[in-house]
Amino acid sequence: MLNLLPCLPTLHSLPPSISTQSTKCPPFLYAKSPHITQSSSGLYSLVARRRTMVLQSQLEMNGFDGLGDKIMEDDSDVSWAGGGFGGREGEEKDYDRDPEFAEILGSCLDDPTKAQSKMEERLRKKRNKILHTKTGSANPMNVQFNKFDFSNSYIWLEFYNTPLEKDVTLICDTIRSWHIVGRLGGCNSMNMQLSQSPSDKRPTYDAIQGANVTPATFYNIGDLEVQDNLARFWVDIGTSEPLLLDVLINALMHISSDYVGIKQVMFGGSEFENWKENLKTEDVGYNIHKI
Repeated sequence: MLNLLPCLPTLHSLPPSISTQSTKCPPFLYAKSPHITQSSSGLYSLVARRRTMVLQSQLEMNGFDGLGDKIMEDDSDVSWAGGGFGGREGEEKDYDRDPEFAEILGSCLDDPTKAQSKMEERLRKKRNKILHTKTGSANPMNVQFNKFDFSNSYIWLEFYNTPLEKDVTLICDTIRSWHIVGRLGGCNSMNMQLSQSPSDKRPTYDAIQGANVTPATFYNIGDLEVQDNLARFWVDIGTSEPLLLDVLINALMHISSDYVGIKQVMFGGSEFENWKENLKTEDVGYNIHKI
């Protein structure tokens, strides 16, 4: 067996064509000349290390270590392999619910620019589900009173256009929630302990005082009637509680600016604008919605 060492003088006796090559690695030594300079040795070492690193990287990507043994993945390991996402089985199922997002994640390392463009396109497509575009009116909602009686009065709404079904549903849900809070005594201006307490001190609440306050009521409410761009509902609040009206006005003000434009709200009165009492069929645009 012949062992070749670069620094021994025995290389002088070898023919220039003899070279050594490993059976497991790429060529690392060529004995073409007995005199090996320091510069050529350094260049060779750099090339050999580079080829070894590439080979080892390929083995690891295929699931082998540097010795050719299969790598045993731990259950808690989450790694990137082949540009895709690999991890626990439960986590993979989460990405299966949105394959488009999984594809974006899989390409972010190979081509970050392409992944960014895909994400921007995804945001443009799903913009309506992520961001809410205001569809109301920029004009402030007008509020008027016309002989309003807390125990027996109509509240009138005038829209800029005929409200859509989703707009009517939003109005009904708002009025229904307002009625529930009022019926439970939630809008009682006689018990405003926290809002009237100093803001620079720690809040305190007197339970005895809150229990002895005269309760606020909201006796009854009618259904929402819609006729073209007009609507009305009847209320029997029972007690004169201005805070209850403020809560409704604040809610309708937000609806008017963000969702459906409301031109004005009228508290009280038996007549309003072009409302016709004798037109109560769906053919003329009249509908009743349960509150």
